[in-house]
Amino acid sequence: MSEPTLVLIRFAYLAILWIFVLAAISVIRSDMFGARVSREAGRGQERRAAKAAAKQRAKPAKPRRGAPTGVAIVEGGNRGEVVPLSAAPLLIGRGNDAAIRLDDDYVSTRHARIAASGDQWYVEDLGSTNGTYVGSTRITQATAISLGTQIRIGKTILELRK
Repeated sequence: MSEPTLVLIRFAYLAILWIFVLAAISVIRSDMFGARVSREAGRGQERRAAKAAAKQRAKPAKPRRGAPTGVAIVEGGNRGEVVPLSAAPLLIGRGNDAAIRLDDDYVSTRHARIAASGDQWYVEDLGSTNGTYVGSTRITQATAISLGTQIRIGKTILELRK
C-alpha cells in the first residue's frame, strides 16, 4: 500500500476510536446525571403540569372502596415512603424525572412505570438492564397488579396499598 493510503487509514481509525470514547462518556454522563431537558421542553412540561393540576382541583376523584391509593416502598433505601397513585402514571427509576426515585445501582434511569387502565393497575418494564419482577417472575410486558402485589426493582420492593 502507498504511504498516503496508510496515513488515511490511521486517521480514520483514530476518528472512529474518538467517536467511540465520546459516545461512552455521553452514556456514562446521562446515567449519572440524567438526561438534559431543554428550556423549551421544560416550559411545555410546566404548562401541562399546571393544566393537570387545574383539572384535579376542579373535580377531585374519589377512589373506589377497596381500590389502591398509593405505592409503598416496603424494602430498600426509601423504606416507608408512600407515593399517591393520583399522579399516575408513575415513572420509577434513578432519573430526576422519576415520580419514585430510587438510589440503587441496579435501577436504570427510566426503569419501570405503574399506570392504570380502567379499574386495573399495571406495571411495565421500560427496557431496564436488570429487569422488573412481579413476585419472583421477571416481566417483559405490562402486567396487572393488585393490592399487596410485590414489585421488585433492583434491591427495592414496592407494593400497592390502600
